[in-house]
Amino acid sequence: MQYKIINGSVYYDGEPILESIDIEINSGEKIAIVGRNGCGKTTLLKAITGEVEMEEGTGESEFRVISAGSPEIAYLRQMPFEDENRTLEEEVRGVFSDLISMEEQIAQLVLQMEHTPSDQAIKTFTALNDRYLSLGGMTYQKEYKTMIRRFGFTEEDEKKPVSAFSGGQRTKISFIKMLLQKPDILLLDEPTNHLDVATIQWLEDYLKSYSSALVIVSHDRMFLDRIVGKVYEIEWGEMHCYRGNYSAFEMQKKERHEKQQKDHEHQKAEIERITRLIERFRYKATKAKMVQSKIKLLERMQRIDAPERYHTKTYHTSCQPRIPSSRNVLEVTNLVIGYGSPLAKVSFRLERGQRIGIIGGNGIGKSTLLKTLMGTIPALSGDYHFGYNTELGYFDQQNAQINGEDTVFGLFSAAYPQLNDTEVRSALGAFQFSGEDVFRLASTLSGGEKVRLALCKLFQKRPNVLILDEPTNHMDIIGKETLEDILAKYEGTVIFVSHDRYFVNKIADRLLVFEDGAVTYFPDNYAAYEEKRLQKQAELAGGEEPKKAEKPAKGKYVSPLKELDKKKRRVARLEELIGNCEEQIRALVAQTESPEVYSDYQKLTELQTEIDRLQTEQATLEEEWTLLSEELEG
Repeated sequence: MQYKIINGSVYYDGEPILESIDIEINSGEKIAIVGRNGCGKTTLLKAITGEVEMEEGTGESEFRVISAGSPEIAYLRQMPFEDENRTLEEEVRGVFSDLISMEEQIAQLVLQMEHTPSDQAIKTFTALNDRYLSLGGMTYQKEYKTMIRRFGFTEEDEKKPVSAFSGGQRTKISFIKMLLQKPDILLLDEPTNHLDVATIQWLEDYLKSYSSALVIVSHDRMFLDRIVGKVYEIEWGEMHCYRGNYSAFEMQKKERHEKQQKDHEHQKAEIERITRLIERFRYKATKAKMVQSKIKLLERMQRIDAPERYHTKTYHTSCQPRIPSSRNVLEVTNLVIGYGSPLAKVSFRLERGQRIGIIGGNGIGKSTLLKTLMGTIPALSGDYHFGYNTELGYFDQQNAQINGEDTVFGLFSAAYPQLNDTEVRSALGAFQFSGEDVFRLASTLSGGEKVRLALCKLFQKRPNVLILDEPTNHMDIIGKETLEDILAKYEGTVIFVSHDRYFVNKIADRLLVFEDGAVTYFPDNYAAYEEKRLQKQAELAGGEEPKKAEKPAKGKYVSPLKELDKKKRRVARLEELIGNCEEQIRALVAQTESPEVYSDYQKLTELQTEIDRLQTEQATLEEEWTLLSEELEG
């Protein structure tokens, strides 16, 4: 056990946010925190870091916070940087401020020893240099440069101020800093927000093998399914623990709820039966002993409460097209999209009732394609054509972020002036705007509430083609499931962009994939696409080139199994060489600590030069070992 909270609670302005916090984080565990928007998930992370104060909860146990030693806790949150004028490199190098300070001290000591050598200066230099090496002083620059490249930043990006980067890029910068810190417990708040599918997949692979404890708040169901082994749910202010991934949690919660309901009903019937028995024989002397035993039985019986109702309040509607479209809904032929310069060339066809999901990296044309189809920006070349009777409904995240002094009621009424007040209230009520909520100002709405209002206006139109750009952003899991149900029953055509792979897999029956500088039409769902992608990766990892395999030179053919075996032997050899380097470095460091050497500046310099050479050689070997190991895992 690294960290544990027993019966904690958090209050804000006298109102309970979390009434009963019970959580245990063990070394190496990967934990999810799930629950409705506003239930206190982020508050819990802040409680773990000590940012918010906890007090006695409503449970029976004594409130305590227990930790093994002083575990280092790092928290990735959605918040701005302290100084956005600092460059990316300055932000990342800040993680190694201690090592940089040591470098400056070592440089000063070297100058001092060159001019006025002394035993004390040499001892100070040796001790400081040993500490510098043990903390990774020879490899940290290469480490952070490698991490920056893996997250998609260029050498040119390193000199840009943080303010020049997008929200997704800032999340990556925070990630780099935190991963380089190597904390004991890593807290992640919505880590997949603003990340494209490829980056999320890379992050999954990285976190699967992450050795420290991990606590994740996320609405990305596929991400949680593939990483976590324990789930804490916050519902009605209390926490419940479930073993397994997100899918296992959903199943266990349902089974637990059903069992408690059955046990409650069974006990209730038993109490009623015993009570009837007592009333029937209460005044019969011959049954007095039996009646007393039944009364005591009821007194001792531990009551099983009815299970808490699920917190499932969400929006609801039934959206069907006002009129059917023609069979051929959309034909796109060599359509070049972009703002002045081309981003992509696209070709595909859609028929009535089909649902196409658009996936790919950030900034490569997915939203631009939707804007082009809507006529918001002109096509650079090529052609697209909607079929007869097509009525479009468009959802855009930017348009959903309404502000100003208009009320919810006023905004909806302006869009549908033909509706009377009762009809407007009824439509808004279906999307959780009821009572005085309809007179709230747009500027006071949360991101999720703005999305609900935009969807309410969209579905009221009843189009036969829905064009949706990231519709699940700002939604909790129940909100996403509700939208999935609406779209599953929708009889029109759907074109949508999303980074939520679970949502894509549930809705899309075909894909448009933006990757490797091209746009590919894939005539199946996301699960089939990912299976094909993983198969391709496995083939590439085998090192066999398909063209050469078809016509191998005589006597030169190398099978994939032999190539795999060759890589395994190389990995084993690299481990042996790395071990040899470590032994030589330890031996040389031991020499520098001997009295005969640390007073001999020339000998000390020679030994340090050899240590530096061996450490550079070791770093090169370790890099090759890492690459080959990743290939073998693939």
